[in-house]
Amino acid sequence: MHTELPLGEDYISDLPQSIIEIILTRLPLLDVVRTSILSSKWRYKWATLTQLEFDDKCVLGTHDRSLAETNLAKFVTRFLLLHDGPIHRFTLSTAYLQSSPDVDQWLLFLSRKDVKELVLELGEGEWFRAPSCLYLCKKLVRLELVRCELDPPLSFKGFLYLKHLNLQQVIIAPDAIENLISSCPLLESLTLSYFDSLELTIRAPNLKYLILEGEFKDICLENTPMLVALSVAMYMTDDIAEHFGQSSSCNFDKFLGAVPSLQRLIGHIYFTKYMSIGNTLTKTQITYRQLKVIELYQVSFEDMKEIMVVLRLILNAPNLQELQISGSSNSSSATEASDLDFWENECPRDCTFERLKIVKMTDMSGVPHEMGFIEFLLGNSPVLEIMSITPSVYVTDGSINLLIELLKFKRASAEAKILFVPEQV
Repeated sequence: MHTELPLGEDYISDLPQSIIEIILTRLPLLDVVRTSILSSKWRYKWATLTQLEFDDKCVLGTHDRSLAETNLAKFVTRFLLLHDGPIHRFTLSTAYLQSSPDVDQWLLFLSRKDVKELVLELGEGEWFRAPSCLYLCKKLVRLELVRCELDPPLSFKGFLYLKHLNLQQVIIAPDAIENLISSCPLLESLTLSYFDSLELTIRAPNLKYLILEGEFKDICLENTPMLVALSVAMYMTDDIAEHFGQSSSCNFDKFLGAVPSLQRLIGHIYFTKYMSIGNTLTKTQITYRQLKVIELYQVSFEDMKEIMVVLRLILNAPNLQELQISGSSNSSSATEASDLDFWENECPRDCTFERLKIVKMTDMSGVPHEMGFIEFLLGNSPVLEIMSITPSVYVTDGSINLLIELLKFKRASAEAKILFVPEQV
């Protein structure tokens, strides 16, 4: 039976405020403000939104950058002045605004609104220096800053509720970043990207997720017992390489010696080289019983120290299920490899990878230690299902010989399949 709705009924306006907010948060803020013309009931619906995301779409298209910057600043200022109620999330992502007194005023306003999530990504050029009122945002749970300069005052006691901290291209003194991290007792995820020559000690007892990317001189995880996922990309300048060469401490122990809960490890460029400083093939102080996935990129199988890092990791991860490694070796130096008897005489033969099912080896050049490592894995992985091998793009004539050698290796798993995947150029 068809029922006609009474004329003039405004069912959308009569929806619960929570539903109306969901509808409005799906729209760009400029369109959200325009909903005020729908009816008298909609005039100030937008002014009670708790999640605000400002970007360059908030201003009408113009080729005049200065005008766009002015219009955006006016739009945000007017929006905040007319806003009524709490603001849970404030995001500002713009290429127009840089360091500006307007941004300082907005942060002061937000500090009085008990903002919980704050994301600032300002335009390239002059970096934004965060005002002291940022540190008055005591209820922050998430803080993401891009291209900012931080100088916490001596009176700052930390963000006591902060769980997520993401700093990219941020200028901050080494002792200040360490104090900031350690003064956030609930911190669960931390991302530090594009830092230069940073020596860092991380103390965060509730930290679960850590992403590091930059030129790090030294990294120490001192109090991170809850860490479950770790991703590291290290860039090495000549100065940092010299610093590594003069180091006498064991980077492996400093970095992975106190992470018993680790489940996933991703090491990008120079990670195994950094970890190899001071390392030996000895049993670690802890066993990584929860570590199930290891990804290591640009491992040099011409450097026995890097090979030792890989072995030390997998030998102390009894529940490892997936291993992915990309090489960075030069096939032309195969005849120059040293310690060729290592896999026969020194490598542990009494170990078994009881859970290892998937191995992916990419950028393989077929150098002796690569082949020795692959043979070692095949011979000690009884439940292995797939061994995927992708040769380096520089290996052309030797691909067939590489495949022939692989097929000769004994397999502990009758179900193991060797997949030879040519590199796509």
